[in-house]
Amino acid sequence: MTRNQLAQLVASDITSGAYVNLGIGQPTLVSNYLTASQNVTLHTENGMLGMGPAADGEEIDEDLINAGKIPVTELPGASYFHHADSFGMMRGGHLDVCVLGAFQVSVAGDLANWHTGEPNDIPAVGGAMDLAIGAKDVFVMMNLLTRDGRSKLVHTCTYPLTGVECVTRVYTDLAVFLVTPDGIRVRETYGCTFEELLQLVDLPLLAPQREPESRLNS
Repeated sequence: MTRNQLAQLVASDITSGAYVNLGIGQPTLVSNYLTASQNVTLHTENGMLGMGPAADGEEIDEDLINAGKIPVTELPGASYFHHADSFGMMRGGHLDVCVLGAFQVSVAGDLANWHTGEPNDIPAVGGAMDLAIGAKDVFVMMNLLTRDGRSKLVHTCTYPLTGVECVTRVYTDLAVFLVTPDGIRVRETYGCTFEELLQLVDLPLLAPQREPESRLNS
């Protein structure tokens, strides 16, 4: 699965009428695949509701950006507000879904996505902590494996935590995982079998319950 295919899949899983925050990095691509019929309202932590897809060409307004400083568009009815009000929405449980990147996700749904100890890592957890705990559902988008082949889906996170038992779904290039009370269930795989996935992740996984229908454009 490419990043764009993954973003399309995440967008198709967001329920109609939801209020959603898209984190920095891969998650920002999701906005490009939301349809008007879904009636999804995008929130960005720097103070906007009603954000549209990424801006391109003459659409770019340097004063209209998301939290990742990417130029975006606005949809009819968009509104702007103070940073404190934005965090009040996040912390108050008013977001249905947030989509975040991650360095690690544990089998319990713990999230580590802000620091690995590298010198160039961002200096603080920022709004990710508020999103992870405040949103009703936390979707993670990430590559399943690190550059040296280690799984980012782990038994216990070894990096500083962003949130505890907060992740509900994990979307990766090789599989979609559901965090359930019974353990991590594989919803579907891409380019590998369930048995091959077990070797890559080296964790106990629950097998897919059924073969899903494709929701991606060819």
